[in-house]
Amino acid sequence: MEHVEPRNVTEAALHDFKMGLGTFTQKMPDIAGHFNAFTEACFKEGTLSQKEKQLIALAISVYSQDEYCIIYHAKGCLDQGATEEEILEAIGVSAAFGGGAAMSQAVTLVQECMVDLNQFKQ
Repeated sequence: MEHVEPRNVTEAALHDFKMGLGTFTQKMPDIAGHFNAFTEACFKEGTLSQKEKQLIALAISVYSQDEYCIIYHAKGCLDQGATEEEILEAIGVSAAFGGGAAMSQAVTLVQECMVDLNQFKQ
């Protein structure tokens, strides 16, 4: 296979990921094979389209701040024909979820901790 130089940082990150995955697969073929088979099954066309699955994966990647997955699934979204508006809407939901998760912990667990832990100061 001919080596093509990445044209930008996104292509370079995809290349690094693929090279790392190749190395891992050589060293741990059983684990990599099972993982790859599982993820391929998850992303097959089904009740949800492959585009919808890529949009979900991108939103989760943004929420979890996984840079390689953000790049990989942004490409997956584009490869599956997602529009810029669909992609931005999906990541908007991710941002709302992330903010909602922070707020839900603030109005419950953090307040409970302050009440409970202040008991020990008396």
